[in-house]
Amino acid sequence: MPADNLESSGRIEQQRRSLALQHFFDAMRDCQGMEILDLGEFSEANRDFVTGLGHRLYSEDIAGKIDQVFGAGDPAVTQRRPDLAHEFLSQSLQFDNGQFDAIFVWDTLEYAARPLLDAIVSRLLALLRNRGNAIAYFHADTRLDTVANYAFRVLDFDLLELHSRGTRRPAQLFTNRGIEKLFERFGSTKFYLTRDALREVLIRK
Repeated sequence: MPADNLESSGRIEQQRRSLALQHFFDAMRDCQGMEILDLGEFSEANRDFVTGLGHRLYSEDIAGKIDQVFGAGDPAVTQRRPDLAHEFLSQSLQFDNGQFDAIFVWDTLEYAARPLLDAIVSRLLALLRNRGNAIAYFHADTRLDTVANYAFRVLDFDLLELHSRGTRRPAQLFTNRGIEKLFERFGSTKFYLTRDALREVLIRK
């Protein structure tokens, strides 16, 4: 359903210029009426920015839903329960195939363990229209036991504001090769160099 929740709180951790975000929006230049899916915590800023461009934003907090369904504990253990995995998948990403022109994935895939992760990525592939784009973020240090968890706010075509959601235990962290394999059924995967702890990735179907 379209995004219509209330903005949640969280201190501003940083603002960052994002070349990946700029290229994400470049693909929509001169277009109207596109449908975009945001997999992060709902943001009024994101809704206002996207609708201001003449597009429609849908929101589904995947990390929040993972917490709701699987609860606390080691994701590698709790997410392997078939009953809970079925419950999560039956409640999540229930949109039409090919509905979306673009998807804000943000850092959500780090919190899903296989085989749940593979099911989510397959669903994202189905939801994207041909030539559609997705933007994702991954922590660069794959040795971490806990990672900073962010809510991403779009301020401009190339500017993000990151709000802290505390820290959490990732289900897994990815090398560049692991990210490439994760999106191997998509048309292309492009990495953007950054100077901080997050890697930016633009994926095209």
